[in-house]
Amino acid sequence: MNIGKDKVVSFHYRLSEENGDLIEENDTDKPLVYLHGHNALLPALEEEMVGKAIGDKFSVTLTPEQAYGPVRENSVQRVTLKHIANSKKIKKFKPGMKIQVNTSEGLRDVVVVKAGLKTVDVDTNHPYAGKTLTFDVEVNDIRDADQDEITHGHAHGPGGHHH
Repeated sequence: MNIGKDKVVSFHYRLSEENGDLIEENDTDKPLVYLHGHNALLPALEEEMVGKAIGDKFSVTLTPEQAYGPVRENSVQRVTLKHIANSKKIKKFKPGMKIQVNTSEGLRDVVVVKAGLKTVDVDTNHPYAGKTLTFDVEVNDIRDADQDEITHGHAHGPGGHHH
């Protein structure tokens, strides 16, 4: 079976900067799972996945425009703590810390610039904006999506629907 629209795909990845520095990788025991063709990945990465089969390994390098975009100037915003995801679990906000902010469009990754008592100034550029990124990917599993997954537009975990 090959990757195409409405296939549920499991894969492992390593994400590196242009200079080769590792940014992140997913846990080898828990592959990333997504529903292909439903905007779950960066479009250029999803396009590279098309036609791949279980066991395929490949690398793809994405320009900032293909990945998280260029760095936008004047992108610092002040956010109240109530809009920060899991703010009660964070003891102290520090400059450079990556956090998520609740927006009308869902969670958004941001970086703390300055912390106050009731607000945090954040850079709304994605933390990887302006970076050329290389994904090293290994496809672990491919299966047909069920009708619930297609209707909802995302893959469901073991045991079905959990949201």
